Formats: sequence, C-alpha cells, structure tokens
Amino acid sequence: MSIFMLYYNMNIFNRKSVIYIMAISASLFMNAQHKIPNSIENEALKALSFYPELSECNIEIRFKRNIKKSTMQARPTFQSFFKKRSKRNYVILISETFKISDKEFTTKDIPSNILIGWIGHELGHIMDYQNRTKTNLVSFGVKYLFSDRFIIEAERAADTYAVAHGMEKYILETKNFILNHSDIAVSYKDRIKKYYLSPEEIMILAEERSR
Repeated sequence: MSIFMLYYNMNIFNRKSVIYIMAISASLFMNAQHKIPNSIENEALKALSFYPELSECNIEIRFKRNIKKSTMQARPTFQSFFKKRSKRNYVILISETFKISDKEFTTKDIPSNILIGWIGHELGHIMDYQNRTKTNLVSFGVKYLFSDRFIIEAERAADTYAVAHGMEKYILETKNFILNHSDIAVSYKDRIKKYYLSPEEIMILAEERSR
C-alpha cells in the first residue's frame, strides 16, 4: 500500500495530527537557518528572497543598542573564522536607533523599502564572506579594522553583490533616503559617498547585468 493510501485511510483526527506535526517541523527547519526579530521579519525575509544561496546559511539578525559609525553590521561569529564555509554562522547587528538632526528614531520604524535595502547590503557582505577561505576571512577582519582603503573595497563589494542579485531598487532607495534627507548629518552623508557605490554606479551595474 502506498503512503498516499495510508494517509487517505487515516481517520480525521490522525490526519489533522500529521498535518500539524508537518507544519511544526517545517517551522523549526526554517528557524534553524534564520533567526529574525518579529518587528522586521517581513523586511528581512524580502531581502533574503533575493539571495537563494543563503537559504541554508545560519544567519541571526538582532538589535543592538548602538553601533559605532554605522546603522547595521554583518559579521561572522568568532567560531566561524575556524569553520568551513558550510558550517559558518553570521550575525547582522542592527542599531536600535537612527539619528536624524540630533533626534533619535527607532530603526524598525523607518520606511520598509529602506530597511530592505539596508539588510540587502548586509547580506551582500555575507555573500562576500561565504566566498572567502578561513585564512582570507581572518585577513579580511584585520584589514577592515586598520585599512580605510579596504573598507571602501569591502563596502562597494557588498553593494555590488546586492545589485547583482537584483536589489538595485532597494539599494537606490536607501542611498537616496540618506543622501537627500535634509536632516541627516553631513558627516554621515560624506561617509556614504566615500565608502559605498554612488546611485549612478548602481544604475550602471544594473544596466550591465540586464544586457
């Protein structure tokens, strides 16, 4: 007798029990890969949908009270520096607050598309990390701490990964939100201009991808 016939012959109670168990199992499987705060779950899942390669990658997104000079930060866990790529764990830290003109706002309350773009950029970093060997990943960490030139290279690479995965709409909205917002500090805008791809460069990459 096939498994389908066995299922058909179950009584209604047993069939409901099996469906319930299957649903719970699927939920546990998904949560084992990605841990996301409920308040930004929709935005995070939307950003992740552009990166099918990361569906089996262990990624935790969590809020942090403050992140120096940044709003978000993606990094491997310390143990991951010594693991093979398939076993690595990553954390995306998100600052709880975002300052505009000396006023603090909760990051989770910024426009949805802007948040998707920000998370998409951080996932670009994780794509970059996944393509690095253990030795190269350690070297990356050291260079990022001490080399301004390398920070530019790393941030532009993350933007490039995001655009290559079709996220240019969201990346552009995030850039324009920052660069065109009159109340965002000039020093923060200058940092974005210095380290990241410009809107014009993003459009060129998107057009090249579409050819």
